[in-house]
Amino acid sequence: MRIAVGCDHRGFEGKRKLLPLLKEWGHHVHDFGCETHSACDYPDYAGAVAKAVACGDYEVGILLDGSGIGMSIAANKIRGIRAALVHDEVTARLARESNHSNVLCIGTDLLSEEVLRRIVGIFLNSSFAGGRHLRRVAKIDQLEAEGLGGASKATGHPHHSVRPAH
Repeated sequence: MRIAVGCDHRGFEGKRKLLPLLKEWGHHVHDFGCETHSACDYPDYAGAVAKAVACGDYEVGILLDGSGIGMSIAANKIRGIRAALVHDEVTARLARESNHSNVLCIGTDLLSEEVLRRIVGIFLNSSFAGGRHLRRVAKIDQLEAEGLGGASKATGHPHHSVRPAH
């Protein structure tokens, strides 16, 4: 399988441990960064991985940060991406089987190395079940195609904006 992998500084150690494992399992892996523990912005790496998956260069993406939340939000902004924030073996399987997820997001601050390995293995070895889930994934695709429909870019709600906290 062709896998795009990215992280921010909080996910760097998890990625460093994951890359050799993915290669050992026989996957073709491309590391989209980051390359150090130095603070960086997760949307840069989430965007790069998500775009590479969306255009078909890679079959799936794996994104790692402290909680997995930021990576998931950022990756899901790319058309064609169904990024799933996964925290255990059950959600890893369901992300693929029920939601046809193509990007796995993991919070490395929250998981042991062993759990991380199991989650990734289950995600990569699960496949879309189709059936009744086809209709639901098609509805997700339709929502994506409809776009914002007049909503605020900042919040997704009409007439609201994000204001910085004081």
